[in-house]
Amino acid sequence: MSLLFQPIQFGSLKLDNKIVIAPMCQYSATDQGEVTYWHEQQWASYALSGAGLCIIEATAVQPEGRISYADLGLWNDLQRAQMKALLEKVRSLSPMPIAIQLAHAGRKASTDKPWGGRNQIAPTDEHGWQTVSASDVPFNESDIAPHALTVDEIRKIVDDFAQAAVRAVDAGFNLIEVHAAHGYLLHQFMSPLSNKRTDEYGGSFENRIRLTLEVFQAIQNAVPKDYPVGIRISATDWMDGVESWNVESSIGLSKALAQLGAVYIHASSGGLHVKQDIQIGANYQVPFAKAIKENVDIPVIAVGLITEAEQAEEILKNNEADAIGLARAIQYDPRWPWHAAAALGAEIKISPQYLRSQPHGLKALFKAF
Repeated sequence: MSLLFQPIQFGSLKLDNKIVIAPMCQYSATDQGEVTYWHEQQWASYALSGAGLCIIEATAVQPEGRISYADLGLWNDLQRAQMKALLEKVRSLSPMPIAIQLAHAGRKASTDKPWGGRNQIAPTDEHGWQTVSASDVPFNESDIAPHALTVDEIRKIVDDFAQAAVRAVDAGFNLIEVHAAHGYLLHQFMSPLSNKRTDEYGGSFENRIRLTLEVFQAIQNAVPKDYPVGIRISATDWMDGVESWNVESSIGLSKALAQLGAVYIHASSGGLHVKQDIQIGANYQVPFAKAIKENVDIPVIAVGLITEAEQAEEILKNNEADAIGLARAIQYDPRWPWHAAAALGAEIKISPQYLRSQPHGLKALFKAF
């Protein structure tokens, strides 16, 4: 029996298999952070993929928390209502659980779309605004320095995460993922490379992880009991020779989050510093997932250049992770789970309209949900 196609439990949420569609920003929202037709077709494609779970792209809890002016938001009730209506449409196609990733970009906000160059847009320009962070340290030397958040402003951000979580539950999302990775705001507070504070949010490891833990707890307190909340982290800054966020830091954070009730750790890496030295290759982030998994009793999701079914299966067989996250691989091949099931001789649940597309000779492969 394929491990990849065995069920897995994220808290109270049971998945049919261990394939997770990782969050991928689409930069296709309106400038008010609202969904468009692009999201309608994209979410529908995810829902028909056969994956166990889909996590919708980073969704800002404040207008200033967007990476770009074309990012999704969940800071008002109109955005919630539109997402709720879209989820109802998508659920008519498939019962696959759909989650949302709540985020704040911090100093990496106010940028152009990737295909526009992704350069910072000045606050005085159209589509630009003043960025914020733990300290007034810019991401790029050429960037306008972020505003160092006051304690009152930090508390407002924590509350906005909680309010966005309430809207996410009301919209019908099955799970919330906290975005604490890729050099965005929560990661900026955790790494000593970007956090130069001397108050209760800076200095020691305990102080630097304080905001992430407060956001997590605020979300937990805002959602119904036993509602699943996971988190994505960058396991390392990829900055050798300087004091930075690393695997040992991530293990300490993961232990604290597990005690608070996180239903999984989603282990990615990087994004904090322009001089990061990432050694990219197949499975390049899997060792981080393995190291965290060895120290916590909750599921760990591995992600990063996992592109082949046999590769994903081997990671699970080696006990290096509990689930497999796919991003670019499933953008390239929206039916990746179908093809993985065929390669591994596993059964996968799909829409009955597609049953006749089953390859000849694989009688037990497709099953209608």
